[in-house]
Amino acid sequence: MASSPPSFSPSRTTCASLLRQLQIIWDEIGESDTDRDNMLLQLEQECLDIYHRKVEETRKHKANLNKLLDDAESEVNNIASSFGDCLSFSRGKGTLKQQLANIRPVLEDLRSKKDERVKEFLKIKSQISQICAEIAGSGQSKDVKDQDLDQHDLTTKKLGELKLHLDELQNEKVLRQLKVKNHISIISELSTVMSIDFKKTLNDVHPSLSDSSNGALLSISHDTLAALTGVVHSLKQEKQQRLQKVQELTKFLVELWDLMEMPIDEQKAFNHVTRLISASVDEVSIRGCLSADVIKQVEVEVQRLNVLKASKMKELVFKRQNELEEIYRGVHMDVDSEAARQILTSRIESGDIDMSELLQSMDDQIRMAKEQALSRRDILDRVEKWKFAAEEEKWLDEYEKDENRYSAVRGAHKNLKRAEKARILVSKIQSMVENLTAKVKAWETEKGIPFLYEKVPLLQSLDEYNVQRQLREEEKRKSREQKRLNEQLSVEQEAMFGSKSATKKPLSQSTHANTIAGTPTGRRGQTLSSRYGTSGAKDRRESGRMNNIIPVNYVALPKDDSASRGS
Repeated sequence: MASSPPSFSPSRTTCASLLRQLQIIWDEIGESDTDRDNMLLQLEQECLDIYHRKVEETRKHKANLNKLLDDAESEVNNIASSFGDCLSFSRGKGTLKQQLANIRPVLEDLRSKKDERVKEFLKIKSQISQICAEIAGSGQSKDVKDQDLDQHDLTTKKLGELKLHLDELQNEKVLRQLKVKNHISIISELSTVMSIDFKKTLNDVHPSLSDSSNGALLSISHDTLAALTGVVHSLKQEKQQRLQKVQELTKFLVELWDLMEMPIDEQKAFNHVTRLISASVDEVSIRGCLSADVIKQVEVEVQRLNVLKASKMKELVFKRQNELEEIYRGVHMDVDSEAARQILTSRIESGDIDMSELLQSMDDQIRMAKEQALSRRDILDRVEKWKFAAEEEKWLDEYEKDENRYSAVRGAHKNLKRAEKARILVSKIQSMVENLTAKVKAWETEKGIPFLYEKVPLLQSLDEYNVQRQLREEEKRKSREQKRLNEQLSVEQEAMFGSKSATKKPLSQSTHANTIAGTPTGRRGQTLSSRYGTSGAKDRRESGRMNNIIPVNYVALPKDDSASRGS
């Protein structure tokens, strides 16, 4: 029990000296051996407990170092993975503290790079969030924080995608700004023309559009663009409607000026609106030319002239009636002027009719008359050509009856030229009449009414003309046949009885004589009867001699019914 510890251990030496001191004290106290042994066992147990605790603490420290080393290694791998790098890190050899000392610089460097990459991501995402908020019109953008960022994907590819998205949004923002400015410019022009409050119009869409001096960003949201588009559309429609109204009022104003012969000086006061009477919407750009005041001014003037017009309404109505009758006369349409004027007079004097409605009704009649006149124009032109050709035909007939037409008198060469042209024109009359008839029938089929010309259906006039023309042709044919028969009879008589004069008359002189004397229709039958009835036997006896006397260019014509009956 009193053995001394080894001399090489200072702690043992210390424990032994302490133990000797304890034994001395025990001796002085008089402790029993049993108590002493119990105390020594207690001291040994306490020492073991202390050693055990120290071992456990040391083991925990080692475990902590291993955990720190594992965590550091895992963080290095995670950061490298988030960067998209395939980094292979080895702990190396040595104690745990040496391994930690090796990995710490690498980890600090990666953490620094990660912080920079995260800041770059946050900056880009903040800009994207800001532009998206401007486009959406939601006001201030939401702050982008670390927790909003996926820190497991910090690769260069992801960063490039974000930058590309940011570029697209920035381009869209620029385009939207241009659209907004363009809409504002158009609204400004339209507001200037119509004297509309420009700032109020923009403020109704969005306050930032009317006042950008306070530093507020120009709204480029979907709602703002849609509202601006709607405002532009409505203002353009308003401009179109105002221009149309001004043009209608101005046209009516000009008509009233013309009807009432207003002085030029009074008309000059409205030059600012008369210059718009034929302008298109895009051409109108003068400040205030379509303002509400201008429209009101024109309306007031029109009302004033309407009141003045009421006193002259009867004159205006009959002026319209004259115009209507002139249109009808110009296209050879039937119109009872006297009856129409009596009806108008009775309606005006009765006072039961609205004069404006009456004028409108007459304007409608004039418009319909013009349309009908236009539809008749082509046929009327053809009628005029047909009438002229018929006149030339009549003149040619009279001219050809004149036996002295070839005499050398004044103007004979002009008549010859006219006759030559007339024959060409007469040769076309048949096709001219046929074409005109077809045109008239097509017109009547389309309109459902007969085509009247000088109160007579034109088809009836054409039919009558065809009948008369056929009769004239038949008369001409009979006249030519009678002339040939007379000439043949004259030749036969000369051959039978001999010539009364030594000099034979030319054929033209005989024809002239017959033409002057005229051959009535009744004598034709008598001549044929006397020829074929009374002297029939003599004709048979003289037939051989006649063959030598008849001219070689003679062509026998077929006998008509009267001649056949006579023979």
